[in-house]
Amino acid sequence: MANVTEQPEQHFVHRIGWLRAAVLGANDGIVSTASLIAGVAASGAGQPEILLAGTAGLVAGAMSMAAGEYVSVSSQSDTERADLERETMELATMPERELRELAGIYEERGLDPDLAEEVARQLMAKDALGAHSRDELGMVDMMQSRPLQAALSSAASFSVGAAVPLAAAMAAPVQSVTLMTTIISLLALASLGALSARTGGAPVARAVMRVTFWGAAAMAATAAVGALFGTALA
Repeated sequence: MANVTEQPEQHFVHRIGWLRAAVLGANDGIVSTASLIAGVAASGAGQPEILLAGTAGLVAGAMSMAAGEYVSVSSQSDTERADLERETMELATMPERELRELAGIYEERGLDPDLAEEVARQLMAKDALGAHSRDELGMVDMMQSRPLQAALSSAASFSVGAAVPLAAAMAAPVQSVTLMTTIISLLALASLGALSARTGGAPVARAVMRVTFWGAAAMAATAAVGALFGTALA
C-alpha cells in the first residue's frame, strides 16, 4: 500500500476575533466615507468642502469605531470574568457537584455515565477551571474578548478603508468626484469581501455580492439626499 502523507486539517475559527473587527472596520470606513463624499458632492459643494467632509468622516468614524468596539467588548469581557469568578468559587466550595455537572455534559454528548465521570475527573484534576470554562461556559482562549485589541483593530481598519474613497476624491476632477469615488469604493469593497471570505474559508462570490450591494445602496441613498437638499438649499 502506498505511503500516504496526511495533510493537517485547516480551520479558521481562531481568526474570528480579529477578522470580524478588521472587516467590519474596513467595510464601514469605505461605505460611510464614500457615502459622505457622494452626498456632499451631489449637493454641489466644491472640492475643498468635499475633502474636508471626507477627512472629518475618517477621523470621527475611526474614533467612534474604537470607542464603540472597546465598550462593547469590555462589557463582554466583564461578563466572562464574572462567570469565571463564580465558577472558581463553586469549584472551591462544591467540587463534587461541579464534577457531576461536568460529567452530565459529557453524557449528553454521547459518553456512557462511567466514562463521562472518569473523563470529567481526569480533566478536573489537571485544570478544573479550564474544563468548566470550556465545556460548561463555552469559553475558549482563541475566542475570549480582548477590548483593546478590538478597539485598535477597528480604528486602524476603518482608517484604511476610509482612506480609499478619500484618495479617490482627491485625485478626481470635481465634476466626476461622485462617479470616481463610487467606482473605486465598490472595487475596494469587492476586494475586501473576497479577501475576508478567503481568510475565513467562506464562499467568495456570496461575500463579494453582499458587500458591494449594500455599499452601492448606501452610496446611492446618500447621494440622493445630497442632491435633494443641495438643490433645495441652493
